[in-house]
Parts: sequence; C-alpha cells; structure tokens
Amino acid sequence: MRTLVITQNITLDGSIEMLGDWFDPADQDEDMLETTRLHAERGDALLLGRRTFEDFRGYWPRQTDDPTGIAAELNAVHKYVVSSTLTDPRWQNSTVLSGDWLAQVRHLKEQPGREIGVTGSIRLCHSLIEAGLVDAYRLFLYPTVQGGGRRLFPDGVEIPRLDLVNSRRFRNGVALLHYVAR
Repeated sequence: MRTLVITQNITLDGSIEMLGDWFDPADQDEDMLETTRLHAERGDALLLGRRTFEDFRGYWPRQTDDPTGIAAELNAVHKYVVSSTLTDPRWQNSTVLSGDWLAQVRHLKEQPGREIGVTGSIRLCHSLIEAGLVDAYRLFLYPTVQGGGRRLFPDGVEIPRLDLVNSRRFRNGVALLHYVAR
C-alpha cells in the first residue's frame, strides 16, 4: 500500500497561497535541494490539480539546463492530474483523473509502489484532507507572515491528529516539519 504525502511551502501564519515573493525556488540552498531530491526518490507518482499541473507543464519541460535535477525528475515521474475539463495532458508520463477521482486516488493508494506526492494544488489538497486520504505532511515553513491567502487546513475541516516525526532547520531560516497522520 502506498502513502499519500502532501509537501507544501507554508508561511508562519499558515498560508500556502503565494500572494507575495516569499518563495523562490532559485533561493533554495544545497541542503534544501538535497532534501527535495531525497523526497522525490521516495515517490513514484505525483498527484496535481489542473492549475498546478498546467503551471508545471508550462515551465519544467522547457528547462534544458537545470542543475537542480528537478526538471528531469518531473519529466520522468508518473503524474496524475485531477481535472473535469482536461482531456489530453500533453506531458509525458501523465494521466488525467476525472469523474470519481477520489475513488481513483484510493485505488492508486492500494497499488504497490512508493509514495504519491502532492504539492501546490490547494483545492485538491483540501479535498484529499477532507476525504481522509493524506498519510503525511512535509511542510517547508518559511519565516514570514503573509497576512492572508488560502491555508492548507481550511476552516471547518476536521483533520486527524498529527505526530511530528522529524524536523530540520536549513541555513536560510526555513524549517522542514514532517508529520504523519494517526
């Protein structure tokens, strides 16, 4: 059985929506990039909402000189995009989940394999949390207060108890918090 892991960049006040310039992938230090690579190695699938998928598809396949290795990883990993409007993903190793996509995600979790990662895709994350499908959270906590924006845990949604299993501070002041759901 696979685990579903949400990885997000998050502010001190809980926002994952980037309304300002508090996150820039180019500002990651070598330790953060290495940690990101290790996370990618644990997974063999990426689940994205349509908007995040289209943002990724519009940027990463065009990166031909990417020293981080992120472009190569995203091009190679199997991507599942949740969409009621997209029919042709137009990106290698991509599958569109439509209709009862929650049942399809449950089925993916039951298959042999490694982690299924989710990043960005705020509405998708909210639905996965509400459905109780999230097994773990990896939160890169940025030392900034945004003062607004959508949050990872929406008001009124009951979440399971979370246990902190690992934490790490990076040189740039970002902390990685790894929680598992009970």
